[in-house]
Amino acid sequence: MARAFLIVMDSVGIGGAPDADEFFNGARPDTGANTLGHIATACAAGRAEQGRSGRLKMPNLDALGLGAAAHLASGVRLDGLGARPTGLWAAATEVSKGKDTPSGHWELAGVPVPWEWHYFPDRDPAFPDEIIGAVAALAQSGGTLCNVHSAGLPAIEIYGAEHLRTGWPICYTSADSVFQIAAHEQRFGLDRLLTLCEAIAPRLHAMKVGRVIARPFVGTPGKFRRTPNRRDYAIAPPSPTLCDWVQGAGGRVHAIGKIGDIFSMRGIDTLKKGIDIDLFEHLLAATTASENGSLTFANFVEFDSVYGHPRDVAGYARALEWFDLRVGVFLKALRPGDLAIFTADHGNDPTWPGTDHTRERVPVLGYGVGARAAGHVGFSDVAVSIAAHLGVPAQGPGRSFL
Repeated sequence: MARAFLIVMDSVGIGGAPDADEFFNGARPDTGANTLGHIATACAAGRAEQGRSGRLKMPNLDALGLGAAAHLASGVRLDGLGARPTGLWAAATEVSKGKDTPSGHWELAGVPVPWEWHYFPDRDPAFPDEIIGAVAALAQSGGTLCNVHSAGLPAIEIYGAEHLRTGWPICYTSADSVFQIAAHEQRFGLDRLLTLCEAIAPRLHAMKVGRVIARPFVGTPGKFRRTPNRRDYAIAPPSPTLCDWVQGAGGRVHAIGKIGDIFSMRGIDTLKKGIDIDLFEHLLAATTASENGSLTFANFVEFDSVYGHPRDVAGYARALEWFDLRVGVFLKALRPGDLAIFTADHGNDPTWPGTDHTRERVPVLGYGVGARAAGHVGFSDVAVSIAAHLGVPAQGPGRSFL
């Protein structure tokens, strides 16, 4: 029996979304955003030399068709990415009305989001009194801190010292449908933070807020740093996903990274977490340990969280090149009959104004089915294609491109 590996390179968009003008970073629409394209351009122009040099080097994914997919998506030929494809390649377009993590992952797993997410207004305060009051009561604190739109690291730097003094949790949001709570692992307590987020999540989910995110950190003022113990409490998908399809047909589903959080552990048998270096080791181990008929579903988040949101072009390029080197090792470890698909959930152009995700098409690159141009596809087609490869009945929209 076959195995499948679905690998999400979080935020590695390739531009060209037809509805980009409906999504914004501040007052600027996402029209023209192109995460991979603008990184490649910056590298070729010598504007991303910190810790690396020259054109963007991704020979393994480019050999599958990364450059070709990028050209299909946006009409742009990328410097350094012009190989003739030897794998399956396509550009995928999302229909869900969000450029966020749950929307992208759910649709890749066969379930487009059927509702409009709730977003908190970009004002001070951002949250209604009843939500802040509920958080303070559940935390048994005298109040909360921040209560505005903010990137995570600035929120911790600005409010971290007061948090250490008062013990009040730091609550903030972004342009995504999220409610984030940051707290010090020692001063506040990691278990206490996770319990707080789990307790408040149903109230936020009832408002159609997509995720409550626990953001633990450690350190002292001026030296704060976030830890890998982040936890996302997401709304459960509204209908069975690819994970459920595989599990319901008797296969096992192995999650790597934040996949378990995104799908509320529904349809998932095992979960491995960590930073991206660790996650790739888990992915390599799965090439040996995963069973016939299984799905291994992985998310590599640091492209997005460490480099995309802070708008670090050179760092993003370094991460892409590191990942591509590891992809070469991974592909050699696959067995005959295995299918590996590399894709993304949205964009996060590090050259774009603001700090939010960007609405973009994403690459779909396949190994194990020969050279094949699949053209323009939908996110849901990824789920249906993997189901077809595994011989599992699909229960959602889409068509197989295999």
